[in-house]
Amino acid sequence: MQVDVRAVLRETGAWLEGHFLLHSGRHSNEFVQMAQAFQYPDKVQALCGALAEELKPYGPRVIVGPAVGGIIMAHEVGRVLGARALYTEKRKGVHQLARGFRIEPGEPVAVVDDVTTTGGSIREVMQAVRETGGKVVATGLIVDRSGGQFGFDVTFVWLASMKMETWQPHDCPLCKQGVPLMDPDTRQIIEQARAATESSI
Repeated sequence: MQVDVRAVLRETGAWLEGHFLLHSGRHSNEFVQMAQAFQYPDKVQALCGALAEELKPYGPRVIVGPAVGGIIMAHEVGRVLGARALYTEKRKGVHQLARGFRIEPGEPVAVVDDVTTTGGSIREVMQAVRETGGKVVATGLIVDRSGGQFGFDVTFVWLASMKMETWQPHDCPLCKQGVPLMDPDTRQIIEQARAATESSI
């Protein structure tokens, strides 16, 4: 199954342009807010179905994603592959399995997430899985924002790789230009950013 990820992002308003504070603390002039695309079940089915096909050769029996974005993904990828779907939550600032979730020792696991820039969340989820004795066989993303510049110690697959510029706050050219910094997770800010993007096309 093939899907045009960029077309889906633009169609659903998930690809934003402006001045954004990323979860990593870095700044960027672009942001992918996958939750905008995930409003539409048919888009979720298409994106996660394509990712499931990429992960299928590695035989995962459990799919784990980080809350919140990875919950829907883990469920849909798991449904396609006939695997269990679990998710981690932030506990004391670190992703951990909770709610009684268990992974058997040696059980093959794929870790999934929607978008990543640094890979930090995926590494935390991988660590949480390994602490239970699970075996991480692959990781999967819809969008790799690093342009393939970071790696993991297991197979890493993605549907789209987009090299997007990011800066530490003190090096951010948009800050120096006085462009307002936006939180892309705030609905009002997302709408303002979308309006600005659409008016520039």
